[in-house]
Amino acid sequence: MAAGYQALHRRASSLVCRLHSTYVRKMRFLNQLKEDDSLCRQAQTSGTFYLFHNLSPFLQKVGKDYLVPQLSAAEMKGILEKLQEAEQWLERSVLIGCSDEHRPHFALDLGALDKSVIESELQGSFTDLRKALFVVDGKDSPLLASAQSLLRWHDCHQFCSRTGQPTEKNPAGSKRVCHASGVTYYPQMSPVVIALVSDGSRCLLARQPSFPQGMFTALSGFCDMGENVEQTVRREVAEEVGLEVESLRYSGSQHWPFPGSSLMIACHALVRAQRAQISMDSLELEEARWFGLEEVVEGLKRGPSSSKQEDGSFLPWFPPKQAIAHQLICEWVQQHST
Repeated sequence: MAAGYQALHRRASSLVCRLHSTYVRKMRFLNQLKEDDSLCRQAQTSGTFYLFHNLSPFLQKVGKDYLVPQLSAAEMKGILEKLQEAEQWLERSVLIGCSDEHRPHFALDLGALDKSVIESELQGSFTDLRKALFVVDGKDSPLLASAQSLLRWHDCHQFCSRTGQPTEKNPAGSKRVCHASGVTYYPQMSPVVIALVSDGSRCLLARQPSFPQGMFTALSGFCDMGENVEQTVRREVAEEVGLEVESLRYSGSQHWPFPGSSLMIACHALVRAQRAQISMDSLELEEARWFGLEEVVEGLKRGPSSSKQEDGSFLPWFPPKQAIAHQLICEWVQQHST
C-alpha cells in the first residue's frame, strides 16, 4: 500500500514539475499571445523585433561574426519616426517566439521603406537568407527561417480564395480572417522528403543547375497528395536516379524556408549494390554520382570558398551545418567509420 502511494506521489510530482517547466510556461504564454489580441498588442510594446526588407534579414558584422540584432519597441519607434512613418507599422509584425523570461520576439518586414536609410541608421545590411544561414549563429537560424516563412505567407494571402475580399491578420500573425465569408486561414507548410541513398559502402549525392558551383546534397522532393513518407522517398529516388529503394530509416526533421515553407523529413535509404547503376533524370539534376567514405570526409571539410581549383573546376562540398542534409551525411560517415 505504501509502495503504491509513493509511486503515485512520484508521478504526481513529475507532472507538476512538467507543468511548471520553463518550456511549458513559454509555450502557454505564446499560445495566449496568439489567442488574445489585446495581450499581443501590449506585448508588442515590450518585445524585441527582428527586421527584414523584402524577406531579407538584417545583420550586423562585428569583427568576423555576423549578429542578428533585436530592436526594442522604442528603437523601432525612433527609426520609423526618422523615416516619417506611422506607428501602425508595428501592427504588421508577426510573433515568432519568446525568451525564457517571456520577452516576446517579433519579425517585421520594412520592404516598402528605403533600405539604404535603415542600413545606414543601424549600421548593418539586409542579407539574402540563404547567405545569412551560412554565417549567423545556430540559435538564430531557426528564428530567421520561421520569420521569413511567416512573413512570406502573409504577403501571399492578403485576399480570400473564396470571395476575393481582403483578409485581415490578427496581431500575432498566427492567422488571417475573411470577414466577408467567415473563413479563417492558418499558415501552412509543405512536407518534403530528403533522402541520403546508400548501397552499403557508398552514398549517392546530386546537384541541380541552380546550386552553387561544386555543391552536392541528398535527393529531395515534395510529397504528392495521398502519399506517405515511405512512398515519397521510393518515388523520388526512382524518378531522379532510377534506383529502387529496398529499405529506409527515419533520421529527423527540420523546417526549411525554401522555396516557400517546407518541413524537411530526413531519411536514409538503402538500395541493392548489385542494382546501383544510376540513371539520372537530366531535367531534374545536373549531376548525380556515388561517393566513397574518404571523398565524403574530405568534402565535409570544404566550403564554397575552398572548393575552387586553379583550373577553374570545383571540388565537391556539402550543405552547411544548419541544413539537415549535413546531418544525414555526417550520420552516414559516422556509421561507416565504425
